[in-house]
Amino acid sequence: MTIDRAPRRPLRPTTKALPEDARRHNRSLVLQTLFRGGPMSRADLARLTHLTRVTTSELVGELLDAGLLVDLGTRTESRVGKPATLVGIRQDAAEIVSLDLSDSQQLRGALVDLTGTVTEHRSVPWGSRTGADALSLVQDLAAELKEVADRPVLGVGVGSPGVVDPRGVVVEAPNLDWYGLDLAADLGTFLQLPVHVANDANASALGEHTFGGSTGSGLLVVTVGQGVGAGLLLDGGLLLGDHFAAGEIGHVMVVERGETCACGRQGCLETVLAAPLLRARLASASTADRHRVLTSAGRRLGGALAPVVSTLNLGEVVLSGPADLLDGPLRDATVAELRRRTLPVVADHLTVRLSLLGEDLVLAGAAVLVLTGELGVS
Repeated sequence: MTIDRAPRRPLRPTTKALPEDARRHNRSLVLQTLFRGGPMSRADLARLTHLTRVTTSELVGELLDAGLLVDLGTRTESRVGKPATLVGIRQDAAEIVSLDLSDSQQLRGALVDLTGTVTEHRSVPWGSRTGADALSLVQDLAAELKEVADRPVLGVGVGSPGVVDPRGVVVEAPNLDWYGLDLAADLGTFLQLPVHVANDANASALGEHTFGGSTGSGLLVVTVGQGVGAGLLLDGGLLLGDHFAAGEIGHVMVVERGETCACGRQGCLETVLAAPLLRARLASASTADRHRVLTSAGRRLGGALAPVVSTLNLGEVVLSGPADLLDGPLRDATVAELRRRTLPVVADHLTVRLSLLGEDLVLAGAAVLVLTGELGVS
């Protein structure tokens, strides 16, 4: 299966392109339309993409030859005229190796098909590995997943902690002792596959955007685990920031003279919201104290998010992490604080919910990195 790489932005192409890259763009446009809309006829594709029927038929032919589309036969419902032949994305055309490096205890990997369905899970403990040893562990798990794949591997997607630039270089990931590590290039050379790498919170946002039921154009995914981070999507584009550190909300100070954070400052959001710290506070708490602790954490989170939500007029905030901590009093307090601190025109249309993808969210997002980078769909 051979196909030219598609551009990464915007995530979901919706219009015709300029002549210089029209063929590649329009091929992605056909794939994207089928990816989101399901099987349809060539005539329907031409109507929805605003491409000519001739161009649409040529592109469909190329994609059928490449094995990415499948001919599904004629439409069953009765219509006047010749029955239309349907085409659709071939779900088993390829698999994606997805890696989630965000968990402090274990490295998680999966094989994911073109519809986002996980077909194989694998995990290994990190132990005390950092630096080159951690990279070796990532390489080994990726190679293991590549070996067990029973279909062509489209590429490898990685959600990594730390600051990651658009080329897949991990600028800094202190917990793994990675600084300036060109993870995409190193892993790509090792596996002889295209590799796409993003910050784990950004990968989570992509996973929600594509497979998690996100409906709005403005999405903020807050990830709560060993630390706290966020991924932002606005108008279909992932926001990276000036130095690729957009979404680093865990180190926003929310408590004056609070507890000392791992970054050396006091009162960071991570000191009140990180899962291990929250669990430690709740370990011997009564029911009333548990409600108080979770409500307080939710208020701090709402206070930290309010300026972001209001400035960008976001439509959706998704919380990703342990449901027993995030659902209930914490989420309720977050919503209440957001409503208290923002205008009704913002708050009244804001949805705050838990991720529907659970612990597979980063893996799903890593798969989206590959789908976007290799096929131009999400």
